[in-house]
Amino acid sequence: MLALFDLDNTLIDRSAGLERWARGFVRSRALPSAAEAVVCARLRERAHPEDFMHLGAVLGLNDDPRDLWQEYVDGLARCVRCVPGARDGLEALRGSGWTIGIATNGAGDIQRAKLAATGLAHLFDGICVSGEVGARKPERRFFEVAAERCGASLRAGGWMVGDNPETDMGGARVAGLRTLWLAHGREWANGLHEPDVLVPGIVEAIEVLRGTTV
Repeated sequence: MLALFDLDNTLIDRSAGLERWARGFVRSRALPSAAEAVVCARLRERAHPEDFMHLGAVLGLNDDPRDLWQEYVDGLARCVRCVPGARDGLEALRGSGWTIGIATNGAGDIQRAKLAATGLAHLFDGICVSGEVGARKPERRFFEVAAERCGASLRAGGWMVGDNPETDMGGARVAGLRTLWLAHGREWANGLHEPDVLVPGIVEAIEVLRGTTV
């Protein structure tokens, strides 16, 4: 059976990693401490090279935006950490016969750098990054490509595991996948179609999958 996993704040703690990187970046440029909040606010939801044109102008930096982007890619990859239990759980899931893949929005270079730095990349049968395939969650086409990259098909069903109600859960449901939402202490928003399963975090999510017949 197929299980697709979101990356940021599902398998890795991007939020904490971004804060660590922003803190070091601001210090390296001798910027005011308030600049850390500016950087995090701009990059919190997602980050692309053009964001560093904006940040360079706002922060008064003379760096080429392309160099700033590369500094971010390299630095954030060093700063992110796997969510505790994620790697062991994925290894166990794969060992029990599951086909597993990454289904993440973002730019290819930064998402693949994070996968490599955290040692997760080799665990997956396929990796689908929106910036590389011309489609984004919650588009059905994105999930079709994600399944194909794992050697699977949406027609055979499967699961999507993630933390975003709209892009992960909503998109996967429309694509015909079962949905497993990581609450991270949040309540499910009223008015949205509930996922098939709600769990506190990734460890519990993998336990649910392992209890499902392959």
